Amino acid sequence: MISAAKGALGRLPAISPWIWALLILLFLLYQAHEKRLDERLYYWVATSLQEGHQPLSALAQSAYRVQIEAKPVDGIGNNLSGLTYDDQRDQLWAVLNNPETLLAMSKDGDVLARYPLAGFQDVEGITYLGDDLLLLAEERRQALVIVSLPESPGQLTRQNYPSLTLSLGDGGNQGFEGVGYDREADRLFVVKEHSPRSLYEVRGLKSSLNGGSFALEIIDHSEWIERNVFATDLSSVHYDEKSGHLALLSDESGLLIELSDSGELIGFQSLRAGFGGLRKEIPQAEGVTLDDQGDLYLVSEPNLFYRFERTP
Repeated sequence: MISAAKGALGRLPAISPWIWALLILLFLLYQAHEKRLDERLYYWVATSLQEGHQPLSALAQSAYRVQIEAKPVDGIGNNLSGLTYDDQRDQLWAVLNNPETLLAMSKDGDVLARYPLAGFQDVEGITYLGDDLLLLAEERRQALVIVSLPESPGQLTRQNYPSLTLSLGDGGNQGFEGVGYDREADRLFVVKEHSPRSLYEVRGLKSSLNGGSFALEIIDHSEWIERNVFATDLSSVHYDEKSGHLALLSDESGLLIELSDSGELIGFQSLRAGFGGLRKEIPQAEGVTLDDQGDLYLVSEPNLFYRFERTP
């Protein structure tokens, strides 16, 4: 009796091939939803059916050709993060989050100078404010530090610069990931990576710094993200002064997403192999910026640099 019972327990009930097919289909649908592929497909179908649908604007259109692909940045082993364009010097600035370092870079991805950041912690984002000022975002502290551009190579000490701590959400390793600045309207855009994905607008930051009325206004635009952004994370943001649009970069989804000034979805571009002639996908896109000609620059961990030229 005991052996017979063991035999009965050892036999699993037969499962129909249709049940297996259904389980596999449900699993694939779940994975697609987790990566928001269903929303991406919906947007593509919806815009394709719109009569007279126009190509995307300068931030995310496919009229880019890669000029420099996956160039290792000299002397950098890991943790290359935010990126911004300085139109006054026609160069780039980038940051490392460990060890915290500010890099001056050419538009060819060559390091021009290094500035160790003493007292800074987990610097993930950077944007150029104009007037020889950079803003650095510390992820864990959720702090924004305004740094005067250094005149000579050397260490920059945090306590020498003004800072603003916002403390929005839990912080930790899910704090501020990227920043972008609208110089004309003095608006700073800040993205939080995930848990949840968030977008904030800080108005009046620079005017307050320059001795104007201290009237900072913080606006939560996270509803824009929930409604229109189907990427699973946000790793950087860039404000395009020519179009007035935002470019949101997603590492996990491999996407560049464009929003209008009112938060409407303009379009998106995959950063997988094939975009702009890429031979391989960008492994971990962390920073994005455009120059005054509309050319696109990206940095990826651990230490990779990309430049895309905008073509007619």
